[in-house]
Amino acid sequence: MTIPFEKELNREQLDVVRGGDGPCLVLAGAGSGKTRTVTYRVAYLLETGIKPEEILLVTFTNKAAREMVSRVQTITKSAAPLPWSGTFHHVAYRLLRQYAPLLGYRNNFTVLDSEDSQELVKLCLKREGIERRDRRFPSAAVVRSLISYGRNAEMALNDIIARKHPQWINIADTILAIAGEYAGRKRAANAMDFDDLLVNVRDLLAHSEAVRKKFATQFRYVLVDEYQDTNKVQASIVRLLSSVYRNVLVVGDDAQSIYSFRAASIRNILDFEAQYPGAKVFRLETNYRSTPDILDLANDVISQNADQYEKALRGVRDRFAKPQVRAFADQTEEAGFIADRILELGAEGVPLAHMAVLFRAAFHSQALEIELTRRDIPYDYRGGVRFFERSHIKDVLAYLRIFHNHSDTLAWMRVLNMHAGIGPATAEKIVPLMVGAQDELAVAYLEEVGSGLSARARLGWNDFLCVWRGLASGDHTPSGLITAVKDSKYAEYLELQYPDYRDRLQDIEQLALFAEREPDLTKFLAEASMQESYAAAQARGADKEEEKIVLSTIHQAKGLEWEAVFILNLAAGQFPNERASAEEGGLQEERRLFYVAITRAKKH
Repeated sequence: MTIPFEKELNREQLDVVRGGDGPCLVLAGAGSGKTRTVTYRVAYLLETGIKPEEILLVTFTNKAAREMVSRVQTITKSAAPLPWSGTFHHVAYRLLRQYAPLLGYRNNFTVLDSEDSQELVKLCLKREGIERRDRRFPSAAVVRSLISYGRNAEMALNDIIARKHPQWINIADTILAIAGEYAGRKRAANAMDFDDLLVNVRDLLAHSEAVRKKFATQFRYVLVDEYQDTNKVQASIVRLLSSVYRNVLVVGDDAQSIYSFRAASIRNILDFEAQYPGAKVFRLETNYRSTPDILDLANDVISQNADQYEKALRGVRDRFAKPQVRAFADQTEEAGFIADRILELGAEGVPLAHMAVLFRAAFHSQALEIELTRRDIPYDYRGGVRFFERSHIKDVLAYLRIFHNHSDTLAWMRVLNMHAGIGPATAEKIVPLMVGAQDELAVAYLEEVGSGLSARARLGWNDFLCVWRGLASGDHTPSGLITAVKDSKYAEYLELQYPDYRDRLQDIEQLALFAEREPDLTKFLAEASMQESYAAAQARGADKEEEKIVLSTIHQAKGLEWEAVFILNLAAGQFPNERASAEEGGLQEERRLFYVAITRAKKH
């Protein structure tokens, strides 16, 4: 069977499919048919006599790999599988299963998932004398995140701490000791975590010439999808596996490189020609998704970046209407406008499921969630938890609940559980003293309660007292109380417990802004409770077939498309994000993020 490549592909795609020998960088703009190009390239190789086992196809999800293989089988009208297709971790696992002994492991090594890894770090913390409830040291999740980032970014832990967490310099040696203990325990257990799979296979290929030659000779063609999302370790693996034939074709878009927080490196694309002398560079610039009006905006936005491969998306659809920019007094007004427009588009025949609201950070959606709930417009929140269901929002509301009603047993249990040294048994002794108090909880009374606790529990109780003093002495409006919690010891608790603590603090700031509309604490808590109850009821009773508008962070929306897209909170300090913009290359990544958001839209 002869595949009609000229009929199925445009000129840009055809050039890649037929001219993709040697090192090739394919710059695939948004909506340009990237997946189609890769699958037809594989089909072309098979048609020209390359054996399936001689092709290595690396994707970022196993689902993407399965879809590509299925498409190749449809194109070639053959059920033959591609035995070497999958994620970097999948490929690494298969290689290490054969050659683990060369690295000091047995072939039957265990792979630790994220939960296993975190539990092992907890054991290491305990070994270093850091108890489970010690709130003055980073949690296992935070330590695990630091270790993982360092390995994928090829950065020393000391450097990460100095750059991202300078307040932990005095405990850096302990964190390093825990990292060493963690590595040792994995070795002793004949186990690897996900990061080990990548680092170990890179080291195996780098240090064993026999293994490297075997697989670099077997894989006559190496194809890598979403190359802009690779980290330094993954780029090294690609280089080693393509070292014999140098037939390596990577597909990606530097304009969509938005995962530096996961250690993805845009330099892998920008430095490709230096890494592979003589490399060909192809551009896929024909966009089949968006109207020319939308593409004009996207091109103008990304053209401002200095570090990039220049390209300009060209549309094939008819012009429709220019993208709109609207200014609002506040987020409540913005949310009202979006809800109105959603209903208007629905009346014009655009289904809810064909619309999306995208935002830079999760907390940006809060006002809109409330407005959609109020108007009974169903929505599907992607990539996280709805605002009022987030644990830190519930924490802050628990503080407000005990300030408002010191007989709220459940709120007391939640608050006390956050403080070092106060376990469930101690909390159950404290709560009746709070509930039974006849008057308002004076600081003097709370200090007296603390005097009867163990030395360890008193440490946690004193931290609680610091928060309480801030609540008692400050602004007693809901917004003022929320701000008092955010500015208290609770902020330290978040930093030590969660790798994304900054995002959580921004959520709390957003909660304080929302609370400004209601100065009465009783009414505010009732409204917050109704928001939680509505979300829970909607989740329980959700009709899976019911059409819903999508609410999503831009990071979660990458690779998707909708008829109509709204982008929230384009305000200085919000989007672009102030903290991200202050980092090296940060403003350029914020611009790339905006570009990704724009190019999700087809028409509106």
